[in-house]
Amino acid sequence: MVVDQLNDEAVDRLFQAFADSTRRDIVRRVTVGEYSVSGLAALYAMSFAAVQKHVAVLERASLVTKEKRGREQIVRANHDGLQKARRLLDEYEVIWRQRSERIADLLAETDPPNGPPGSSRAEAGEE
Repeated sequence: MVVDQLNDEAVDRLFQAFADSTRRDIVRRVTVGEYSVSGLAALYAMSFAAVQKHVAVLERASLVTKEKRGREQIVRANHDGLQKARRLLDEYEVIWRQRSERIADLLAETDPPNGPPGSSRAEAGEE
């Protein structure tokens, strides 16, 4: 299980990275093609430094990598990191679906056999 492979800090970094819409958009863009940090900065209404910070958060979460090319920093998707994140989220989905099914089972056990109160013919005065 990926949940067992990642420590709490790594999971926290992933969720922190995905918690921001700009960072999610950066990940979306770099999965299609590489961008320089300055090229990414031109796409957002924020400073170059702010975009650098977003990229740093994504890099710490292992979702992107940076490579120096001349004077530019090129940002690419880290496909191994994205696969780990996907597997982690898939595992959480299974856990929550199982919990949801268990809750539904528990609720079904507590439902009265003749439906909700007031629905039987005797209670409705139809004897």
